Amino acid sequence: MTSSPFYRRLATLADLPAIVAIYNSTIAGRMVTADLEPVSVESRRAWFDLHQQPSRPLWVLADGADAVGAWLSFDTFYPRAAYDGTAMIAVYVSEQHRRCGLGRRLLREAVAGAPALGLHTLLGYIFGHNEPSLRLFAAEGFVRWAHLPRVAVLDGVERDLVIVGRRVMA
Repeated sequence: MTSSPFYRRLATLADLPAIVAIYNSTIAGRMVTADLEPVSVESRRAWFDLHQQPSRPLWVLADGADAVGAWLSFDTFYPRAAYDGTAMIAVYVSEQHRRCGLGRRLLREAVAGAPALGLHTLLGYIFGHNEPSLRLFAAEGFVRWAHLPRVAVLDGVERDLVIVGRRVMA
């Protein structure tokens, strides 16, 4: 665990290049995202804009120099009104800060802050072979709610998707 001076804040448009760089750093490992090629800042602009609404924020952990070390997004689970209280969360940590506790911190803060965002349920979509992420979410009270076998193909290898969930308010 790190005791570094990272603080959480809402992401700004100026953070988007760092957010994209962190995201792109995970693609080659084929454990975190279903994207197979790096994305551009321009291609993520619409996604960023969707996170400017209060109930679906995009958070960053920034250091004293305001450099982004990790980010978390609250994404719409399904675009029907009855599902407004459910969000899919995604957590990404920069290469130099992985295994330092930033992802755990963001996940804990998401669970704690979700009710204030009008959320009652959080979901994580995690590849079945991504044991570190599955362990992280399990340690924070998420349980397996679904297992979708062989729904993704990464470099010719079929991969499972596990959906984990947690209720965050009664």
